[in-house]
Order: sequence, then structure tokens, then C-alpha cells
Amino acid sequence: MLKEQAKLINRLTKVCDLVLVVTAFLAAYYVRTKFPGRLTSLDNYIWVLFIAIPAWLVSLNYNGLYHSLRRYSYFDVILRLLKVHFYCGLALSALVLFVDRDHFSRGLILFFILFSFLLITTLRISSKFVLSHFRRRGFNLRNCLVVGTQEKAKEFIRLLEDHADWGIRVAGFVQVSSTEIPSEILGYKVLGRIDQVVDICKENLVDEVVFCIPKNHVVNVEDYLAELETLGVTVRLVLDFFNLSKYKTDLSVFEDRLPILTFHTKSLDAQQLMLKRLLDIFGSLTGLLILIIIFPFIAISIKLEDPGPIFFCQERVGENGRKFCIWKFRSMYVDAEERKEELLAQNEMTGAIFKIKKDPRITKVGNILRKTSLDEIPQFWNVLKGDMSLVGTRPPTPDEVSEYDNWHRRRISIKPGITGMWQVNGRNNVDDFDEIVKLDLIYIDTWNLWLDIMILLKTVRVVFARNGSC
Repeated sequence: MLKEQAKLINRLTKVCDLVLVVTAFLAAYYVRTKFPGRLTSLDNYIWVLFIAIPAWLVSLNYNGLYHSLRRYSYFDVILRLLKVHFYCGLALSALVLFVDRDHFSRGLILFFILFSFLLITTLRISSKFVLSHFRRRGFNLRNCLVVGTQEKAKEFIRLLEDHADWGIRVAGFVQVSSTEIPSEILGYKVLGRIDQVVDICKENLVDEVVFCIPKNHVVNVEDYLAELETLGVTVRLVLDFFNLSKYKTDLSVFEDRLPILTFHTKSLDAQQLMLKRLLDIFGSLTGLLILIIIFPFIAISIKLEDPGPIFFCQERVGENGRKFCIWKFRSMYVDAEERKEELLAQNEMTGAIFKIKKDPRITKVGNILRKTSLDEIPQFWNVLKGDMSLVGTRPPTPDEVSEYDNWHRRRISIKPGITGMWQVNGRNNVDDFDEIVKLDLIYIDTWNLWLDIMILLKTVRVVFARNGSC
């Protein structure tokens, strides 16, 4: 019954969203007509709705806004809706500018995105508030049987008690061990042992069974799953069996029948990664345009001081050990690599990285290029190809990687970047490689698209202030 209600609410929500998107567009058109500027007939803009409606609905679904909102805070709901409207609005604006740049009103698109966000947010927040209000008063509740009596099960119960608005009521505990059964735990009855779980479900009102059990009992869960499946009872398994502080976990289902539990340290958010790639493409094309403009001046300067190639190509290590050739304007004398062995004793960095402040291999032109970061401009070609990203960790050489400790290698688990946390946090003041890696790991562990944008803005400031090159 509750599942059917959930499906009905889900369908009604989608219909309401469709109506609100259309309403937002019509309201945006009406408001835009009150401002100066040419605006043609509404018929000329309706085609946008045929793109916006499916885009909005798919994005809302992708961001979990057609699932139960009972486990989301109000802030989380608003944040997800902001994400939907930012990304969809960005994509829609780009499409409109590409298709009908001269005639389409930018103000219309801005009003549409704003009104859509306000209307859909009002619907979600008000419906969540109303449902939470009823659940706190005992309506629309799901009865949950908790299998397990150890600390993890108690932690799960405390979580439910802190969130009464989720609408989950504890039906009782089920003992896993063969020791004496206590009468109650945390004020809830212990209804029996795990081998009685099916009978307990038949004798009590149970919508869901949640297994919060030690990992040595997991192997026995399969038999109970098969029996509970015949009853049609929803089963959940609390997966907290490994003491892995850095791993994030995702559960996905292949072909609706093969559950896969994924442990990962880097982001696997396909939507954000796609937008990161779009940002890389846009940024690299802009950078290559700058390269075309400044190339003649830099090329002549390099050639006049030291005859040899204009560009310098060096093998570097990219994502998960992929090797590629990184491109730069040559800032050193032609025999720089051969002379590196002579200078190793002067290395001012601690660990698997080589750097000296007054490197005699750097030409006068090269020194200017490095101080202004102009030597990095050709790397936009690496970004466009997909070897690198605008923001990431700096790509090491194979020799440097060979000296890495295991924990250092996590910095090459993502695409390397032209700029990153190290570059915008006092690159010239950090001389310990471990500290560099720690900055890289902070970036990996906290990455989102907004962080990339902030690093890019800080990079511009650092370059113009010449507070360390990038």
C-alpha cells in the first residue's frame, strides 16, 4: 500500500513539475514584455519548452528529487534544486545562443530559470513540510524491524529518533547472537533471534527489515533474504564493515539485477565530471586562441636567445599512470635534461620532486616566461586532447613517480591540471613534497565544480600578482 502511494505521489510530482515549468516560462514571457526591448510572438519561443521540459525532468530525477525526500534536509533539497537549475540553465542558455543568438531574449531565459527555481522549490519545500508534519503525528509511517543489537544497530536507531520526519517507526530488535535475549534495547522490544525473523515479520506489522550485523554474519544473510523475499518485505543492509576513512561508497545496479558496491576516493559524479570536461574544452579553446596571438612574439624571443626548438615536450604521468607528452614553451637551454644530473645535489625540495630557485639551465627569456606563466600556455593543447584538465594535480615525471610512497600515488588517480591547490596556496613557499601531496589530496577529497572555478579565479590573481608561477 505504501509503495503504491509512493508511486502515485511520484507521478503527481512529475505532473506538477511539468505544469510549473510551463507556468514559469509563460510568466517569464509576460514579465519580459514589461521591459524595454524587442520581443517577438510567444509562438517563436515555444520550441524552448520542448527541450526544457524533458531536460528539467531528467535532471530532477538524476538529482534524487523524485525519490522520497524524507531523508533530505531542507537545505539539501534547495541545494539539489539550485544544482538542477544552474546546470540546465547553463545548457539551455548555450543552446539558445547557438541556435538563435540574434533574436532570442536573454532576459526571457533568466526570468524562466528564476521562476522555475522559485516555483519548484516552493512545491518541494511545502510538500516536505506537510508530509513531515503528518509523520510526526503518526501518519504515513513505515514500520522497521532492526536485525542486530550491537553498537551499529543502536547508532541506526538513534539516527531514526533524530529524524522523526523520515516517517520510520522501529517495530523492534532481532537478536543475532545466541546469548541470552534481553527484553528491550533503547526502549524497544527484542522480539526474538535471527532464525525467527520470518515468523516475527508475519506476526508483527513490518514494512522493512534492516540488517545491522557484524561482517562475520553477512554470509548467513542470503538465506533470510530468500525467505523475506517470498513475503514481499523490503530488506536493507547497513554496509559498514570496513574501516576505510578515505573511501566513498556508491551502490549501483546493473541491468536492474546486479547490485555493485563501489569504493572510490575520487568523485564519480557523471554530471559534474561532464561539466568539468565542458569547462576544460571551453577554457582550452580560449587558451589556444591566446596562444595563436602571442606565438610569434614568444617564438622569435626564444629563437634569438638560444637556437633550438620553440616547444619543449616531456613525458609525464597522468591519470592512473597513463603517460603523455606535456607541451610547454621552451624556457631552458637545449641541453637542460643532460645537465639535470649535475644539479640533483642542489635540489631545494624534499621528496620526489626536483626544483631549484636559481636554475642555471633557464634562459633569460625562459625566466620571464616562467614568472608570467606564459610557458604553460601550450598545455591548453593537452587539456583539449583530454590528457590534462584545467585544474588538477601537477603531472610528475616517470622518475618522480618511481620514488613515490604508496600514499603519494593517489595524487595521480585523477587527471593532472595546469593549476591546482599547490599553485594557489604559496607554491614557492612549499618545499616539502609531502605537503604538496597533502594539498593535492585535499583537492581530490573535496572536489566539486565550484572548487575548480575558485581555483581558476585564484590562479588569475596569483599570476598577475606574480606570487608564484603556475
